[in-house]
Amino acid sequence: MDLGVRWKLHGDGRNPAPGAVVRPDERLSWPRTVGLGAQHVVAMFGASFVAPVLMGLDPNLAIMMSGVATVIFLLATRGRVPSYLGCSLSFVGVAAIIRAQGGTSATVTGAVFVVGVVLFLVGLAVQRFGARIIHAAMPPVVTGAVVMLIGFNLAPVTASTYWPQDQWTALLVMLFTGLSVVCLRGFWSRIAIFLGLVFGYVLSWACDRIFGKIHSVDAGGKVTDHWRLDLSGVGRADWIGLPHFHGPSFQWSAILVALPVVIALVAENAGHVKAVGEMTGDSLDDRLGTAISADGAASMLSTAVGGPPNTTYSENIGVMAATRVYSTAAYWAAAGFALLFGVCPKFGAVVAAIPGGVLGGITVILYGMIGLLGAQIWLHGRVDLRNPLNLVPAAAGIIIGVGGVTLKFTDTFSLSGIALGTLVVITGYHVLRAMAPAHLKTQQPLLDSGTSAYDDQDRSSEDPDQRAGS
Repeated sequence: MDLGVRWKLHGDGRNPAPGAVVRPDERLSWPRTVGLGAQHVVAMFGASFVAPVLMGLDPNLAIMMSGVATVIFLLATRGRVPSYLGCSLSFVGVAAIIRAQGGTSATVTGAVFVVGVVLFLVGLAVQRFGARIIHAAMPPVVTGAVVMLIGFNLAPVTASTYWPQDQWTALLVMLFTGLSVVCLRGFWSRIAIFLGLVFGYVLSWACDRIFGKIHSVDAGGKVTDHWRLDLSGVGRADWIGLPHFHGPSFQWSAILVALPVVIALVAENAGHVKAVGEMTGDSLDDRLGTAISADGAASMLSTAVGGPPNTTYSENIGVMAATRVYSTAAYWAAAGFALLFGVCPKFGAVVAAIPGGVLGGITVILYGMIGLLGAQIWLHGRVDLRNPLNLVPAAAGIIIGVGGVTLKFTDTFSLSGIALGTLVVITGYHVLRAMAPAHLKTQQPLLDSGTSAYDDQDRSSEDPDQRAGS
């Protein structure tokens, strides 16, 4: 059985030939391949380490399981889809809501485990019936609205939890990160979140040395005099040791809050497979269902032992685009580095010590970017928001999701925020579509029949009058 773990040497093994790319089944020399693997780890540092901290989970376990998840993904796709699987930021809001309702880390991972199961089953369905079923159940207007409300639902977390801990550090980190994203080029712009974390660390340390303790709310929500950067835990941590494992706990209320994120994960995987296929020149449409199932299986394994869920990382697509190296051998090297970091508690303690003000500046941009991915889905899908069939369910669902509207059924059961907003978008769209007149049902599909491809090329061949009217 071909597991995609054999690679041909590309050219002289030094650099890609002019105009050529290093394909997934090729590699450069092993020292260069290992170096590229380290570069992929750096690219995923920012999001993959911030996410577990924001979710209240062990960062050491998160990075270890990201390495395991990447191995599972590469084996499942037979080495045809180069990708790194890191901690998904889409679940940060879910974790915050579950904890606000009194849930523990086990409750969070239990809810996300169920999401992994559903994602795995969606992947199997796509393998069997093709990507048409994704569009039928979740057209672009629905997918975009759900992703948007998931991202923007996180705004109160930044405003009430992180930003008040050190507002001036948060402001400077936000400005630095924004400038890094916009002004830096190539690989450096792809690791802007990581650079923002490093800048915030140094800034917080300098402010402690210059101004002393800050009088503000701490991580526990109490107003005290405290150091911005507390590295006491780093000194106590061992250099080598296993992370903390724990089993999941299942509660229906938490599961209902988490389930809508399946939509975001399907969209992320479809976009990733499409992007990699375009860059390598290979059609990977037949791998879409496998990629989705592999992501679901990896998330199930991670959450079963107390880690966070995982998803394909766009940051690493940027590294591949900049280097023109799509070798899956580099991702195997990256997975190896992740496993090594996972057994270094001191490294995890450094991550856990990220000051609240630094997270405030980072999350302002990060959460907003998650929400605006929904708008990007609308643009790719050419969603016409002048059409009331699209506008009404999206508008209602987003306001419910962002505003935290609650619908109470009994004293012990209610729906609110992300869960209720998603339900309104999905059911509202399909019910209205069933009742709408024919002239409102003209939205072009995001995915063509049985593939993950956007229909941009088909679009260019449409009748001009039809194109102008859509």
